Amino acid sequence: MIITRSPLRITLGGGGTDLPSYYRDHGGFVISAAIDKYVYVSVMRPFTSGIFLKYSELEHVKEVSDIKHPIIREALALMEFKTPQVEITTLADIPAGTGLGSSGSFTTALLKALFAHRRRLILPSELASLACDIEINKLKEPIGKQDQYIAAYGGITCFEFNAGDSVKAYPLSLSIDTLFALEDNLLLFFTGFARKAGDILKDQNKRSHDADRQMIENLHLTKEMGARSRQALEVGKPAEFGALLHEHWEHKKKRSDGMSNSQIDEWYELGRKNGALGGKLVGAGGGGFLLFYAEERARLRQAMSKARLEEVRFHFDFEGTKVLLG
Repeated sequence: MIITRSPLRITLGGGGTDLPSYYRDHGGFVISAAIDKYVYVSVMRPFTSGIFLKYSELEHVKEVSDIKHPIIREALALMEFKTPQVEITTLADIPAGTGLGSSGSFTTALLKALFAHRRRLILPSELASLACDIEINKLKEPIGKQDQYIAAYGGITCFEFNAGDSVKAYPLSLSIDTLFALEDNLLLFFTGFARKAGDILKDQNKRSHDADRQMIENLHLTKEMGARSRQALEVGKPAEFGALLHEHWEHKKKRSDGMSNSQIDEWYELGRKNGALGGKLVGAGGGGFLLFYAEERARLRQAMSKARLEEVRFHFDFEGTKVLLG
């Protein structure tokens, strides 16, 4: 049996500029952080022939082409399972549709497990590239590349997405004090709303393809704020980064009417009134997790608890997608 795990992520700056519809013309820049909440995948050879899949549904089919789960189908096709006899099971610490990049984490964990099953080495850059190829090119999902890349690499990492589709990855240069400040002062609260990222990103993707001036200018400014966030963190000013989160969120909401709703806005303002320097919805928007930066953590936690928002505490993950058993 092979067991792999892949971390989920939070975006610290530049989110949205990792979509091909934007970066192929303008270049993208994202700061992303892997966290210690994971997607797990196991792959084994069962005693009987066929393909056995266990996720939110159960599947037992004979041919790869008969698989309903699109990512598993494309991954097995990529690995050329000609006479399939395989069982794949997946579990996750956090449900899908909550803005933490679970689809990209699942794809990287699955590919890593399949490569380990075949006793083949795969490097993080290749793993992320193959995961993007499956989700973006083969399945035509209107999503970006940061989820697959941060899952594969781990850490708190800067990604430059270039016009020719190459990606440059390098760690954010943080002092230990700034790292601890981020880990202590970034707080995640679940809104109770789940959504599919593609539904939110479809409009952004189309408008970017169509060179919509308002959307392109919005993403230009988002990329600039990502660079400002990097500078603030690298010079040891995490509180300045926290304030930039607020600026980023106010700007991000302008991309789509579905980015937020009245209830989320109410919770966000409650956080701001109770110690949060800034925050935002993590991921494409529309639901999932509210991320706040707050030095007055006890006050914020008390306010969110009274509002019945559950906190998910986390640390950063510096290992990326890895084999746990194999």
